[in-house]
Amino acid sequence: MEDVDGEEMPGAIVEAFLEREEGVRALLEELEKLTIEGRHEEVRDRVRNLADSDESVFYTVAFSLTNSQQFFGDVEAQLDVTAADRLRDLADTFPALAEPFNIVRTERADDRLNPVTDTSYAVSYHRGVESPMVTYSPLSGEQELYESRGTPSEVLRVASDLTSATTDALDVAMDNDYSVNTEELSALIDRREELETELSKLRDQLDELRRTPVSDE
Repeated sequence: MEDVDGEEMPGAIVEAFLEREEGVRALLEELEKLTIEGRHEEVRDRVRNLADSDESVFYTVAFSLTNSQQFFGDVEAQLDVTAADRLRDLADTFPALAEPFNIVRTERADDRLNPVTDTSYAVSYHRGVESPMVTYSPLSGEQELYESRGTPSEVLRVASDLTSATTDALDVAMDNDYSVNTEELSALIDRREELETELSKLRDQLDELRRTPVSDE
């Protein structure tokens, strides 16, 4: 539903939602309970199922939960104020569901899968192997995709592999004369600068470690 923002589209999808509003609200109440219980993966899967089974209802809820004033205004213009107010109530009643609906909407519209929105990590030291340890988890919204623990070199191997995948992807785009949009290009430049800063710090740390005598303890 790439043209969901088209001039005629909001009214059409909202009418489909209004016909099934009672059942949809019951579903949203259930999803909110699962969210409170921390069952984020189950919530994500059920939101995907809704997108697959009833696209109109899914997009109506997704746009409503973003609290988009433009969307509500379009609904008022094409239907009426009452319909728009019923959708505004979704945003007020189910704010915890905004994130999973927005992520699934991104998956559907932009060909993503479990987009990583943050990474949590903790550091420790393992005396048995004489090495720091890093425990990390990529997060997609509130959903933890996986947890891994390894030495700094093992973590950097993952980072190196992902960097190589990034440059391979850009090679494909350039070899085929595909464009890269301005927003993505700007973000890539920012990430490169962040990497260069961290690599400079890593270089200094490694130089210092090489000069430090290894403990015999």
